[in-house]
Amino acid sequence: MHPEDFLRAPAGEAAAAQPLAEILQMLTPAMRGVVEGLLAVGGPPLHALDAPAARAAYAKTVAALGGPGVALARVEDFTLTARDGAPIAARLYADSQDRKLPALLYFHGGGFVIGGIFSHDRLCREMARQSGAAVVSIDYRLAPEWRFPTAVHDAWDALAALARDGSRYGLDGARLAVGGDSAGGALAAASAIHARGSGMALALQALIYPSVAAAQDSVSHRRFAHGPGLDKKLIDWFLAQYIDPQDRADWRFAPLRAGDARGLAPAWIGLAECDPLRDEGVQYADKLRAAGVPVELEVYRGVIHDFITLGHALDETRQLCAALAAALRRAF
Repeated sequence: MHPEDFLRAPAGEAAAAQPLAEILQMLTPAMRGVVEGLLAVGGPPLHALDAPAARAAYAKTVAALGGPGVALARVEDFTLTARDGAPIAARLYADSQDRKLPALLYFHGGGFVIGGIFSHDRLCREMARQSGAAVVSIDYRLAPEWRFPTAVHDAWDALAALARDGSRYGLDGARLAVGGDSAGGALAAASAIHARGSGMALALQALIYPSVAAAQDSVSHRRFAHGPGLDKKLIDWFLAQYIDPQDRADWRFAPLRAGDARGLAPAWIGLAECDPLRDEGVQYADKLRAAGVPVELEVYRGVIHDFITLGHALDETRQLCAALAAALRRAF
């Protein structure tokens, strides 16, 4: 089945939520083992917690499933400044002392509420090692303390700072890409649109199961409403923390609502098969292609949303890192 075929299933097929037990049988053995291990730990679901408690619980899960990332020649923490003067923590990863490296600006996932540099440290290290480019990960401000569009502004301000002052950080500010997963994928897609409008030429937009739709009503949203992992209750909770209902049609939140996609940066899009966000990722790929934007689309079978941080040892995580690193090498 081609990726686009997910959107062309016969009417009624997979339209209803599947029981969790059935979805578990769709997963690879390794992914199923990770999910079953998480289910066995128990504890309240994230959507039953307040934001600080949810962040702590997610950090504990990432730490338990992770491990030390690969050692690199440069791992440097620094601070960028947002338009309102607020500091934005940033971390640079590079496997070279070259002070003119191209860079991927990366926005972590977490529903705009949880996650941070820490949760995607291992992934960013691996992307830097394999691509030969630098990766800069930022801690944009999170909801509910900072609601839409603060995260969007932080993303844009960080991109502008790297373009303007890249040499200050040992980077080539004229060779930049943006990327992110889930909520971070939305920020990356919106940043690519903003860059086009600002006359900034990006080498690539790397979108990992991006959240790009105004409404959560696709076949995949209905089919995987009960998870595992990301489910309807958690999506609703994330969005309630982040954005008012009347703002969900704003393209800065939902890049699928942006009018004209012509002239946007080439895209590499990686999706998970068993993920509520799968279909909107396919739709965004179709939107870009229809506007003449070069797109590479990969759907990783038998894995769930957030597999890149929940399953560091998964074959699919390694495949995604390798494919994305290759796309960055070609783009730069």
